[in-house]
Amino acid sequence: MSGWSYLALGILFEVAGTFCLKLSSGFANLLPSVLCFVFFVIALSLINLSAKTLDISIVYAVWSGAGIVLITCLGVLFFAEQMSPGRLFFIALILVGVLGLHSVSTETVSKETREQADVHTAE
Repeated sequence: MSGWSYLALGILFEVAGTFCLKLSSGFANLLPSVLCFVFFVIALSLINLSAKTLDISIVYAVWSGAGIVLITCLGVLFFAEQMSPGRLFFIALILVGVLGLHSVSTETVSKETREQADVHTAE
């Protein structure tokens, strides 16, 4: 599985955890409270895996940006949050930034892996 796949799954679990956070009503409802923690642990584990092959700056920017866009959409759809033209414009800017980072980023190979490859090449 690629770093981008881990990142995408991590984002989905983080959004699910945030959604459950809202449903928990300040951790007063047991099931959404438990699910919130479970989803966040899974999300962070997947984000960690993505950071093995992607630059951490890209991982964090895409994770937070995509999470903002997705949770905003869910807030509008499920919690009747308002979407003003200004909010829509700035959410669109975040989405453009996330897509832009994805388009200019490549998966990286860790320094240790590059050094091992250099050693094998030199032999």
